[in-house]
Amino acid sequence: MSAYDDGPTWQRGSLSGDGIGWIGAHGGAGATTLARLLGGTDIGCRWPDPALAEPALVMVVGRTNSDGLRAVSRALHALREGRHPAGMRLLGVVLIADAPGRLPPPLLGRIRLLRSIAPVHRLPWIPSYRVGEQPKRPPRQLSRLATLVGPHVEHRRQP
Repeated sequence: MSAYDDGPTWQRGSLSGDGIGWIGAHGGAGATTLARLLGGTDIGCRWPDPALAEPALVMVVGRTNSDGLRAVSRALHALREGRHPAGMRLLGVVLIADAPGRLPPPLLGRIRLLRSIAPVHRLPWIPSYRVGEQPKRPPRQLSRLATLVGPHVEHRRQP
C-alpha cells in the first residue's frame, strides 16, 4: 500500500445530511449554473460520493431536448432500481429549456411522464446566462426553485 492509497476507507464514508447536490443527467445540463446561482454542490454527471461526504439530498438536472429528457429518464430508472449510494434522496428534477419558445407536443408528453415519477421544476431559456451575464430580473421559476432548495443550501459566512 503506498502513501497515497487510502485503501477501503471510502466504504466508511457517508453522504452528508447538509446541503444539496446538483446532478447533471448529461453534459451541459446546467448543474454548474444552478450551483453557482442557488448554492449547493455541483456533483457533475454521477451520483454523490460518500467518500467525499457529498450531499445526500439531490436534484437531477437536464435540458428539455429529446436527448436531455432521455438522460433524465435513465437517471430516474437507475434510482428506481436502487443503483445509487445508500442514503441518497431525490428532491426532484430540474428541466432547463434548451431553446426559447414553446416545446413541441412529444417533448411535453415526456415531461408529463417524468412528472408522474418525480417532482419536476422547469426553468425557461435565459439568454443572458448564455453570455455569462445576470438577467435584469431573474425568472419567477428560478425564484421558486431558490425557495425550494434554500433551506437545504449551506450558507457561507461572509468575512
